[in-house]
Amino acid sequence: MSTHQVSWSPSVVASTKVASHPLSPLSALEISRTSQLMRALYPSHVDLHFKVVTLEEPKKSQLIPYLDAEHHGRPRPALDRKAFVCYYIRNTDKLHEAVVNLTQQRVESNIRLGPNVHAPTDGEEILAVEKVALEDEGVKAEIAKLQLPEGTVVLTDPWIYGSDGIDDDRRMYQCFFYMRDPFNPSDLDSNHYAFPLTFSPVVDVVDMRVTRIDFIATGASAAARETQAMKIQPPSEYAPEYQDLRTDLKPLHVVQPEGASFNVIQSGETGRVIEWQKWTFRVGFNQREGVVIYNVRYDGRDLFYRLSLADMNIPYADPRPPFHRKAAFDMGDVGAGTMTNNLKLGCDCLGAIHYLNAVLSNDQGQPLLMENVVCIHEQDAGIGWKHTNYRTGGAAVVRSRELVVQSIITVANYEYILAFIFNQAGEITYEVRATGIVSTQPIDEGIEVPWGTVVHPGVLASHHQHFFSLRVDPAIDGHRNRLVYEEAHPMPRSEFNPAGVGYTIHETVVHQSSGLDLNYDTNRTYKIQNVSVRNPVNGKPVGYKIHAPPFQKMVADPESFHHKRAEFADHNLYVTQYRDDELYPGGKYTNQSRGGAGVRAWANRRDNVQDTDLVVFVQFGLQHATRIEDFPVMPCEIIKVSLKPANFFDKNPALDVPPSDQEFNRSTLLTEQHRQPAAAARIGADGDLCCTSKL
Repeated sequence: MSTHQVSWSPSVVASTKVASHPLSPLSALEISRTSQLMRALYPSHVDLHFKVVTLEEPKKSQLIPYLDAEHHGRPRPALDRKAFVCYYIRNTDKLHEAVVNLTQQRVESNIRLGPNVHAPTDGEEILAVEKVALEDEGVKAEIAKLQLPEGTVVLTDPWIYGSDGIDDDRRMYQCFFYMRDPFNPSDLDSNHYAFPLTFSPVVDVVDMRVTRIDFIATGASAAARETQAMKIQPPSEYAPEYQDLRTDLKPLHVVQPEGASFNVIQSGETGRVIEWQKWTFRVGFNQREGVVIYNVRYDGRDLFYRLSLADMNIPYADPRPPFHRKAAFDMGDVGAGTMTNNLKLGCDCLGAIHYLNAVLSNDQGQPLLMENVVCIHEQDAGIGWKHTNYRTGGAAVVRSRELVVQSIITVANYEYILAFIFNQAGEITYEVRATGIVSTQPIDEGIEVPWGTVVHPGVLASHHQHFFSLRVDPAIDGHRNRLVYEEAHPMPRSEFNPAGVGYTIHETVVHQSSGLDLNYDTNRTYKIQNVSVRNPVNGKPVGYKIHAPPFQKMVADPESFHHKRAEFADHNLYVTQYRDDELYPGGKYTNQSRGGAGVRAWANRRDNVQDTDLVVFVQFGLQHATRIEDFPVMPCEIIKVSLKPANFFDKNPALDVPPSDQEFNRSTLLTEQHRQPAAAARIGADGDLCCTSKL
């Protein structure tokens, strides 16, 4: 990524003291001050298009002493509050990034970025692109050729253009066109993805004009034809009012009569600290990642410095233009924070719920209130542990309670339900539920293709992959950690192992930054350890192990733009040495990116990662071979990554959870206690076994 420093003079605005935790999201006032300071750099007639105004987190070397002092009740060092800004000179390709020191009320740096570096989209820009596409005379002519019924409503989903290296230096959108059910056009929630159209204009964002209209191949070949009169197919609606709803489902109430067991501690105007079942952590929220979890401790012990879903990529299988460029980086191209739902609008969380609001920025650099973007609640997770003494029938059973920190994002057609889940056994799970509507395109009747599935008459859903990258910045009893993997290997047959059944667990240290993979044939499991802290019982290094599901790596050719851009999609894990600005494994700017600025490039430095400050990027994903049951709305596909203690505690940390009983849980049916016949032998006074009897 090429850059050059912009000539500028520091600007000063009348100072008002800024007092907030260094990790608290920017407040509305701080966002307004930041944009004011940036505008002061330019003549009054220059209009700035703000893309991102967010917290510039302090350098880790500065923040660790602060957090340590905070934890131990000592005086905390002073740290300046700073904002990161990404902006254009409006209606130009002049993209800049800046850092504003809010404590000192000055712009610290202001850099213009080089070619092929493009900012994410924003809501105002998407609406402007839709308007340009719909009002274009060429587009109107194509719509007329469809010969649609009077009153039909046509609309468009602008997609980030993607990259193929062919005339794609300028920032563009590929606009996919649809219509609502022509016989029910007044229903604003009608499923327009059941009516894809056969043309797709390209909009140049700098000039805000349609530069060409692409025509979509609707057969089994790459050949596209001119727009023709459209055959109207029946609708396919997902809304409840269109369904014959079941009548045999009884209510299920989640009731906590004494309230929730967690505490939310307000820390300044925008900061929140959560306390629950020996866990403490700080919740942040930003434009790109959405929810960020900081400074995670269990029973006072350090576990993780920072956790976030850092990137995702969804490449599609159709090799024909324009779909060969279709590869969404939903977080880098748009932003999880920007796309987050207001969770109070539906039954997204059950029980005693606490909602968190957030403040982001709009294209004018002004604060944008995002209400109820995070819900925090407890949920029952079934049995946590149990044992029944079969001799006596005596049972000890504990139900598992979980704390869920959840947000939901809508990316045009798709939804992702994203949750950090903490349990009472010291485990953290990151869960993604993928739902919503598959992206559709037109297909001729009677045609089948191997890169997609016909999900409705005239509607093709192309196969695609979902790649997610969870950034794990560990602090396992401190910040000098290592990554190891353990594998199970059979012992060779020998005099010691004559039956050939023995096997051992071997542990291997990862010395250098690299991309790594799972091996299910050896049960390869990765662990983050601190060798300077030993388990008091077995002497092993304290650690946390990573449980990640298998997934098919990037299918696209290694020389393709898909592969080059999604740098995290070729390995199950990447481990790198920590650097302050290396947060996003797909690179800082993914819009029409070229690759080479993400985690693959960082890992190729081959830095030392043994007993130092390291970062692990954990990949997980789905190969979504589409099926007709995914339409008109897709049942949730659930994938999880878990971080579990491995020799971190001296016993099961959930032993002190109160036992589950009827008085506490108020179930409506008691079953008979389990007991089976058994025999026992008692040792007599002379040491002999005696008194053998049935219990």
